[in-house]
Amino acid sequence: MATAAAARCVPLRASPPSPASPETAKAPASIPTSSAASASPPLRAAVAPRSGRRLPAPPLRCSSSSSESPAPPKLGLLLEVEGVLADVYRFGNRQAFNVAFQSLGLDCANWTEPIYADLVRKARGDEERMLVLFFDRLKALEEFSASDSLPLRPGVEKFIDDALSEGVPVAILAAYGRNGEKISRSIVTKLGPERASKIKIVGKDEVEGSLYGQLVLGKGVTSSLDEQLVKEAQKAASAEKQRIAEEVASLLKLSVDIKASESSEKVIAALRAGSEYVGCDVQNCILVAGSQSGVLAAERIGMTCVVVRSR
Repeated sequence: MATAAAARCVPLRASPPSPASPETAKAPASIPTSSAASASPPLRAAVAPRSGRRLPAPPLRCSSSSSESPAPPKLGLLLEVEGVLADVYRFGNRQAFNVAFQSLGLDCANWTEPIYADLVRKARGDEERMLVLFFDRLKALEEFSASDSLPLRPGVEKFIDDALSEGVPVAILAAYGRNGEKISRSIVTKLGPERASKIKIVGKDEVEGSLYGQLVLGKGVTSSLDEQLVKEAQKAASAEKQRIAEEVASLLKLSVDIKASESSEKVIAALRAGSEYVGCDVQNCILVAGSQSGVLAAERIGMTCVVVRSR
């Protein structure tokens, strides 16, 4: 009786069902297997042709999986030159000093890696000041960088090839760097013409030609009044910091040159221009940096940064 009652279906008509005979009640209920019932779609009720009763539709099942998953965010790769493509700080600068010593006839002066590292620490990394005061190192470094004596970092070529093979656009930032854009571009040529043709070199002209360079830096497009006021305020603040620093330095018989604000804006402009050229948002770009200025600029604009250390 319980089995027969459980198998009953709601009739199609609203009239009450006729009473069942004892023989019918004892017989087990069977579900018709006609072609009309088996061919019905899953979410439609199957109709039994003889009894005229509607069978219950199967329950609707929900699934969290979807055949159309959202595409992953596009990534872009930005590489610095100095410290990333080549360890300029370890090899190029030290060797350039030694070349300058030899050109001045100072054969006894030969800076080894430990000596040079100690000098850099004592000068707080300010090699440019040592250079201007004592040697014309830039010319020697330019010649040294273009020669085969300054190697690329081991594995950097494979790293770039792997990124390109995965469809990740790559840009090399040559717009900023302590040794200048010309030296950076000479290092990029060591990648080879075929590999270099697949990547974007972002120099000063590329930064000024970017949308960020035109709208924010005012290159080619007039800046708004608010942007001009912000720039003037930044210049005034930088000038005031320079004045105070010079007053303090004069008491200590030192010389100072504060250009952190302008330098930081220059690096930020290069990073934003690089993100434009690889076709990605700033948040979807990864900077491989070898300089502190690149790390700080990336942090300011919310760009992911990976630091490559120099020994």
